[in-house]
Amino acid sequence: MKRLLTIIVAMSALLTAQAQKNYDNPDTLVVSRDGTGEFRNIGEAIEVCRAFMEYHKVIYVKKGTYKEKLVIPQWLTNIEICGEDRDQTVITWDDHANIKADITPLTAEGPVQKIGTFRTFTLKIQGSKITLKNITIENNSARLGQAVALHTEGDRLTFINCRFLGHQDTIYTGNAQTRLLFQNCYIEGTTDFIFGPSTAWFEGCQIFCKADSYITAASTPKESPYGYIFNNCTITCDQNVSKVYLGRPWRDYGYTLFMNCDLPRQIRPEGWHQWRPEAVKTARYMEYNNRGEGAATDQRVAWSRQLTKKEAQQITMERVFSINDNWNPDL
Repeated sequence: MKRLLTIIVAMSALLTAQAQKNYDNPDTLVVSRDGTGEFRNIGEAIEVCRAFMEYHKVIYVKKGTYKEKLVIPQWLTNIEICGEDRDQTVITWDDHANIKADITPLTAEGPVQKIGTFRTFTLKIQGSKITLKNITIENNSARLGQAVALHTEGDRLTFINCRFLGHQDTIYTGNAQTRLLFQNCYIEGTTDFIFGPSTAWFEGCQIFCKADSYITAASTPKESPYGYIFNNCTITCDQNVSKVYLGRPWRDYGYTLFMNCDLPRQIRPEGWHQWRPEAVKTARYMEYNNRGEGAATDQRVAWSRQLTKKEAQQITMERVFSINDNWNPDL
């Protein structure tokens, strides 16, 4: 039996290697649920991509609903996943933090009975220099706990004209010193639905609040000069929503800036929420040149700041993304 298992593993590795060799070129891979593409599942197309590719590889995904829990591993680079239609090309899964774990891992405190926030993702991106275009990433779980749609760990990630659907914790930007660009995206959620330690620039995005709660929960490290920057974005709210905070500091030194954004009347006059009393001593929460009924600054919390014009002019995408190297997203 052991020998048979060894043979099966070896054959599987050989077939995977052969498949990768067959697709070791810059040609586009086509995925379609109706069988008209080379693959019916996105995960299968990701699997045949070669490690550390030096060329740009496009995975073109035709319209359809793809129920897949996907990981783009850290050894994959230069991949673009492009949907045929943003609203009709949907990757969906439905895990939430309070689902009972299939395997019970042990911690210092004892067994873990539930899967927890960080295993709930629909799509986890560990690789770097990955692009998503014209596609929807959804966590379709019931509102029974934290439920991540997008979990990022890689650097130089670009999201263009994408939708991110969920409730609590929709987008988790999971690694400090990594850089992400969200361009013309739609992001919805309830509580802390954009959270984590990464440096992320949101340009021209629509942020939709589905409940009375908090948009962001930054955990920017002290040594990171930038965290979350929302520029030319529009915040909108469900008709039943009456009070929304721009953010609350999940950890010390959390950095969040809203500039040139439309803020609706549902934004609380104080703007930001304390959450952890010690975190407000170091929080870097700022605004500049916002407009709309929620943009009035006379009642903002004392530990937030309004940037001057000169300060705001220094915050550019080029400068923010040069923290590690001279990355310039190819838009």
